[in-house]
Amino acid sequence: MTQENKERVSVEIHNRTYTVVGDDESASHVRLVASLVDQKMKDIQSSNKHLDTASLAVLTALNTMNDYLKLKEEYARLLGSMNRKED
Repeated sequence: MTQENKERVSVEIHNRTYTVVGDDESASHVRLVASLVDQKMKDIQSSNKHLDTASLAVLTALNTMNDYLKLKEEYARLLGSMNRKED
């Protein structure tokens, strides 16, 4: 797909506007993801008001990846449990 055919969605995260370009996700999905990132950054910043933006972004990424890995492990555990019940 050419650059002209890709959907552009403007979102605001941590008081900055970003244009997200892609063709795989709907605009509403991109906005939801951006909103969740923005909220996570606000949550982290509320605990430490002195974080600079780069540190805040890294801590947000670390927290988000930690949550993702926990969910992935739980999913694998549940899938294994279901497979054992089917046997």
